[in-house]
Amino acid sequence: MPLGLALPLLAMDGRTRAKECGSSSAAQLPTSLLQPLGPSNKKQAVTLRCRARISVAAADLPFSRGYFLKISACALVQGTNDSSVLSKASAAAQGYFEDAFIKDFVCKVSRRAPLINKGYYVRWSAVDHCVRHFLHVTEGCAKRQILSLGAGFDSLYFRLHAEGLSPSLVVFEVDFPDVARRKATLICASDHLKGALKDWEPHSPLHTGPVCLFSSQYRLLGVDVRDEGKAEEAFGTAALQRSAPTLLLSEVALTYMDTERSDALIGWAAQLLPHALFVMYEQIRPHDPFGRVMRDHFLKLNSALHALIRYPDTSAQMQRFLDRGWERCVCLDMNQFYLGLLSEKERSRVEKLEPFDEFEEWHQKCSHYFILTASKGPLTSQALIAFPLVSPLPTMSPVLNPKLLRVQLLPMGLKGPAVEGLGMASALITPGVILLCGGAMRSGRVNTAKLLLREQKGWTSVSAESQTDWGVRMYHTATAVPGWGVVVLGGRSSPLRPVCRVLRVALSIESRSELHAVAGSTQPRLSVTDVSCAGDAPRPRWRHSATLLSHGGKKLLFVFGGRTEMEPVLCDGHFLNVDDQRWETVSIEGAVPAARHSHSACACEGGVVISGGLGRGGIPLGDAVFLLPTTTGFRWEELVIKPPVVPRYSHHSHVIGQQLLLIGGVWLQADGVPGVAIIHLATGSSVEYSMDISEVPWPLMLQSFCSELLDEDGTVITLIGGGGNCFSFGTHLNPQPVSLNLTSVL
Repeated sequence: MPLGLALPLLAMDGRTRAKECGSSSAAQLPTSLLQPLGPSNKKQAVTLRCRARISVAAADLPFSRGYFLKISACALVQGTNDSSVLSKASAAAQGYFEDAFIKDFVCKVSRRAPLINKGYYVRWSAVDHCVRHFLHVTEGCAKRQILSLGAGFDSLYFRLHAEGLSPSLVVFEVDFPDVARRKATLICASDHLKGALKDWEPHSPLHTGPVCLFSSQYRLLGVDVRDEGKAEEAFGTAALQRSAPTLLLSEVALTYMDTERSDALIGWAAQLLPHALFVMYEQIRPHDPFGRVMRDHFLKLNSALHALIRYPDTSAQMQRFLDRGWERCVCLDMNQFYLGLLSEKERSRVEKLEPFDEFEEWHQKCSHYFILTASKGPLTSQALIAFPLVSPLPTMSPVLNPKLLRVQLLPMGLKGPAVEGLGMASALITPGVILLCGGAMRSGRVNTAKLLLREQKGWTSVSAESQTDWGVRMYHTATAVPGWGVVVLGGRSSPLRPVCRVLRVALSIESRSELHAVAGSTQPRLSVTDVSCAGDAPRPRWRHSATLLSHGGKKLLFVFGGRTEMEPVLCDGHFLNVDDQRWETVSIEGAVPAARHSHSACACEGGVVISGGLGRGGIPLGDAVFLLPTTTGFRWEELVIKPPVVPRYSHHSHVIGQQLLLIGGVWLQADGVPGVAIIHLATGSSVEYSMDISEVPWPLMLQSFCSELLDEDGTVITLIGGGGNCFSFGTHLNPQPVSLNLTSVL
């Protein structure tokens, strides 16, 4: 990634800089951080390392306070390094990969969220995979070289040297002159880094030439590669061998250029280097909700992702290279790479490093980045990456009906608490009264509840009081039991803390008119009591399902699947006798469905139908399985779906008549996002519909959300909450419920 100074840093006194750097010696640094820095001045190197942290913070400073900065687009693009290098250092410190050198480029290693660490791990792993394969296939070559474009503060050379760098390999790194000079200063000031250089020649920062550091196997160049003439001249000065096998690396670099220039560079590289392999890691899929959040994030930073619109998917990116002189091209999104090319043992190692429960966000991040390799000349037959022979994620194209299902904003009153959040649970208490509880909002996890009330002119949200502390919980279930209340079960307060409490929730107000009268002046009161259940209770879990059914005159809550802090997926089923408050053993015949979490379940034909979910190994499921009543208990029976639906999870389902509806969720094997799949329960026939979201003014992210039927005939469904932490691009929560109209298809 292009690296550098995000903003011309604000003039700060020595104490401020010392505080940022955590070093008292920084207090003696000169006021200006932009003057040329001599490689012998270690204090100045400390200042440079601090820039990564300060520049990110400076980007958030409001200009209205008097900080009027003139910032070039190039400087802002270079600033993407300052966040990236900190994230790489965090991931390395947590054991995702080994890098003993990245810490030399930062002031202090700060721990980042597991989602960020894991995201930078898969990026590092994909590039490392390609580098290792290049070194393997060129092992017998007398000369070979790596040319890293927009290298920033990458530590590749130093890692390779520590492993015993072959004398036949030379590593060239290219970035903007300011970035290259900063990196040279840090290297020259660090005995740890400097010790990896042989016969090195430091160049004065005042030197106007492109070579900032030169050694027998490492060359650091400061040049803008958009100027092909200057770049070619710089490569000649640094003794790049055009005829030698060359690996070109570009990690989120070319996309910041105008597309015409990056296209020209791709073609120019194909002409310049006849025996070359090109590796690119960049973003894709700009048009779905996550892609829109991602694109808007970079626009706000004045660092637009230019190539994203013209080349929105892996197929377009491959054709881009083939049209510009490259003879072979392979491109995988990062889900395909992670699940298809990394060993199960390695994935298991990574998944045990930190508590993790952001599957939707992780898969979305991986769906929006790709690793591409292009080749030409004698190296054309040496693919650095390849589709696995048996892919766990074969590409699928949903069978789409051309009809679009209309989605509208649910009319809401201006008063009342915000109706947003992820990992909430909902229950339809009575027609027009929906309970929402738990989940997480922007302010954090929620330990309260609210009600959605339908009135003549729309809906109102009201906070609900209770004398009992709910406790915080996410990914739990809330199941309405007529005449009894709502059973709130499971969930977790953190990925290491499942919730054991079972709650009974009921409205203290009986009549609907009384409820609306009270809601207009005070908060409705909920009766919330802990339920002590006899019998053998299941393991506390979250991301499970809980469905009410009737059997033998008993009201039974069937709990299936989910996950625990130790078990990544579960396949056990349990029955709670609601009236007796007892866990009962009920006979179930047939093959038990695959273990899963984040699936959906709803009542059907006196039993339950379970659909989708995330299975073992993090692979989404595309099945539908009945739990059907028998004279002695229940039996499992799988529905054969034709054509198969695209596997998905974090969706919701409803049975309306003889049709099973799967709404929203996350899938990995098709472009776009899931809309609505309709499966006929008698025949197994299926069809997919996209949603018309033109009336929704923000990205509608249907994952970790709730849904409820709004009318008796089931033609209108409300979708509540949903969203997620969109990697490093910010949190997006759907700010208002929407309604999905199914009149045209039911």
